[in-house]
Amino acid sequence: MAMDWMVDYQPKSGISKWIDQRLPLPRLVYNTLGGYPTPKNLNYFWNFGSLAGMFLVIQIVTGIVLAMHYSANTLVAFNSVEHIMRDVNYGWLIRYLHMNGASFFFVVVYIHIFRGLYYGSYKEPREMLWILGVVIMLLMMATAFMGYVLKWGQMSFWGAKVITGLFSAIPLIGTSIQTLLVGGPVPDNYTLNRFFSLHYLLPFVIVGVVILHIWALHIPGSNNPLGIDVKGPQDTVSFHPYYTIKDLFGVCVALFIFCIFVFFTPDLLGDPDNSIMANPMATPAHIKPEWYFWPFYGILRAFTFDFFGIPAKLWGVLAMFSSILLLFVLPWLDNSPVRSANFRPIYRQMFIVFVIDILVLGWCGGSPAAEPYVIISRFATAYYFIHFLVLVPIVARLETPVSLPKSIGTPVLNYGNLQPAE
Repeated sequence: MAMDWMVDYQPKSGISKWIDQRLPLPRLVYNTLGGYPTPKNLNYFWNFGSLAGMFLVIQIVTGIVLAMHYSANTLVAFNSVEHIMRDVNYGWLIRYLHMNGASFFFVVVYIHIFRGLYYGSYKEPREMLWILGVVIMLLMMATAFMGYVLKWGQMSFWGAKVITGLFSAIPLIGTSIQTLLVGGPVPDNYTLNRFFSLHYLLPFVIVGVVILHIWALHIPGSNNPLGIDVKGPQDTVSFHPYYTIKDLFGVCVALFIFCIFVFFTPDLLGDPDNSIMANPMATPAHIKPEWYFWPFYGILRAFTFDFFGIPAKLWGVLAMFSSILLLFVLPWLDNSPVRSANFRPIYRQMFIVFVIDILVLGWCGGSPAAEPYVIISRFATAYYFIHFLVLVPIVARLETPVSLPKSIGTPVLNYGNLQPAE
């Protein structure tokens, strides 16, 4: 529902009135942040949206600086990264910020998505908000994959070879898509140039989608832990200063943890094999992508035999992409009228099992392609699709939710049960 009681921006000085009439940028900023009425009961899980924006800015700024010193050529790409680390003033800091920033970006976005799944933020009227969020995640994945290849280390090269080779499994057009993406039969100099160009461009595309994401958020307003609509100004507070201070606290905590990784364990989240220059003649013992792709890689590797005449490789590709595409239709798979899992006891238990299932898929995806990891990933993959295609629709129809509060103010201020001061 639209928030009709939102306080509009009112310029006070003559200069601000003149600017507002010709370029209402201060009005846009105020209505987006300062004057935006926000549910008064948001918890710290709502901090991760602003944290994602912060890490996006870190990635763009550090990426621009790194691009000034990087050479997109297979003969010198690896050495140019070493040059950044050793010879460029504070180059080591910029690269570690960028490298670990990618991991932290995915951490906060994944938590942001799981928060949406738990509190039903994908439900009406926020379907478009959810869809744009999934689009941002897909763009992040493409950007991160291409950036990982740019170092041109062993895992970069072989990861690119394996992942781009998946497209060849698509009948009729797969080989053409692979050639278009790679630029030739195998990853080489033309691949590096393509990936560098796209890796530099896509973050700005992400910024554009983020703007649409925020726009889509401000039409119905923010969801809240109770999953009920705000009834009026008594259920809201202005975003500034209440949630700007709360977000600032979250930013300080996140930056503190981030700096621990950057300054004390900068290579912890990376693969040691990627510190070796790419060698097409030496295959690593265990090829795997970055950790934030492991759950999807576990789904890909769960298919090891042909089924119904369809090659196992194609099954794996279809399953991996379908696992993400399912998120686009989730608002229509779950038609429960109750949003928050706090009032859906069965769905809440399902959600816990689903999170465990994702962790198991990630564990299998980061492990060698051998038993027992393959068989475990098959069961985990099966449950992933059963969760979305079977359990979520059935539970939405059969579950009896707990009674919802009448308003946000009821549990927050405990209206009707206030005791007089003594």
